[in-house]
Amino acid sequence: MMVLPTHNSFHHCCQILLALLLFSLQILLTHIEAYSSKVEVLPGFEWPLPFQLETGYVGLGETDDDMQVFYYFVKSENNPKKDPLMLWLTGGPGCSSFSGLVHEIGPFEFEIKEYDGSLPSLVSRPQSWTKLCSIIFVDLPLGTGFSYAKNLTANRSDWKLVHHTHQFLRKWLIDHTEFLSNEFYIGADSYSGIPVPVIVQEISNGNEEGIKPSINLQGYLLGNPVTTRTEKNFQIPYAHGMGLISDELYESLQKNCKGEYIDVDSKNDYCLRDLQSFDESLSRVYVYNILDRFCEDDSLLRRRSLIQELKKSSSSRLTVPELSCETYSFYLTTKWANDERVHKALHIREGTIGKWERCYKNDFEYEIFDSFEFHANLSKKGYRSLIYSGDHDMVVPFMSTQAWIRALNYSIVDDWRPWFVNGQVGGYTRTYSNRMTFATVKGSGHMAPEYTPEQCFAMFTKWISNLPL
Repeated sequence: MMVLPTHNSFHHCCQILLALLLFSLQILLTHIEAYSSKVEVLPGFEWPLPFQLETGYVGLGETDDDMQVFYYFVKSENNPKKDPLMLWLTGGPGCSSFSGLVHEIGPFEFEIKEYDGSLPSLVSRPQSWTKLCSIIFVDLPLGTGFSYAKNLTANRSDWKLVHHTHQFLRKWLIDHTEFLSNEFYIGADSYSGIPVPVIVQEISNGNEEGIKPSINLQGYLLGNPVTTRTEKNFQIPYAHGMGLISDELYESLQKNCKGEYIDVDSKNDYCLRDLQSFDESLSRVYVYNILDRFCEDDSLLRRRSLIQELKKSSSSRLTVPELSCETYSFYLTTKWANDERVHKALHIREGTIGKWERCYKNDFEYEIFDSFEFHANLSKKGYRSLIYSGDHDMVVPFMSTQAWIRALNYSIVDDWRPWFVNGQVGGYTRTYSNRMTFATVKGSGHMAPEYTPEQCFAMFTKWISNLPL
């Protein structure tokens, strides 16, 4: 399908071209030294590290204090010289990619046990994606995790995130030239479904413009990604299909709201009444994984705005969740990351941040309202993509993801079928002629690798190895 240029796409293209010019100028005029150190001991992990972990900072401003981006880098446990290199961004917006490292796809995770005041314990994760891929977990936007800057508010926006990630990557590769020839991918989930396709396009454009170093860009993968910001409109049919609301309420919602549940006319009393009934029906359901246990501290997650939901869900908890709550691991994360022994082991610069928070939840400027056209552009350029959906996530339901993929209007080369893990159905998949693979992950939630690590590891292993699921 040919995507015709629109006013928005022209505006986006102009912004990208301007950014590339500024980027080239900045690379020529400044090169702030990057700082990296090998992590020899990880507090809370009892054994010698069975993987290679490096942490460091990459400076993006004109002086060292302007903007310093912190990262964790885990080398592939297989063959780092030949295995792919991936950069991982957590969603939020504004969540540290330490979340991806410790809660989703990295080589260690927290042992879930009652916090007693001592340092939380870490254990190995057998299904780490670093078994076959080197991964950079980067703390962006600025102010996220251990990254810091003189003026944080001025650097928290969609477009700044895009440009900073691109700039970070090229500077990181200047200091890690041994990875220049490795196949490169970007991975992300949740809100990062908005900026990541734009980042991939900016990297691609930079390569075409001759910006050095050249990046061996091959594709990207996204889990339960926000894409069109209309995901809320699919939450209600999803809830009906999963038996969470009655036929009568669903029919009334369709009739009174006419399929629009985001921009509702304030005078449409019937629609507003039905939406209130819908919220009441779901008030004790954990919408990030409807199969999971509902916890009181998650009751504040109930919001009509998708962005409000994502922002609230990602904020650091002030109260202590119950041990059986999914969010208890986030509580342990905050305790661990604020320990002085951890700061010393990770080579954190003293006095650069206050209290470490897993996510910040305000002053982010939303500028990119739809990433659909970028998927279309990247498809035309031939990049591979994997889009996967935990099928029990109601925040970004698989139905919303299927809808925008269907709108790309590409022919199907491998039609809907189950994919398997150890003889069991891991989910369902379909592959398109634009080298895009869509997959559901059966029984999984919003951050799929967190809920179903074995299934997601099998899915990733096949896809990154260029094998059909």
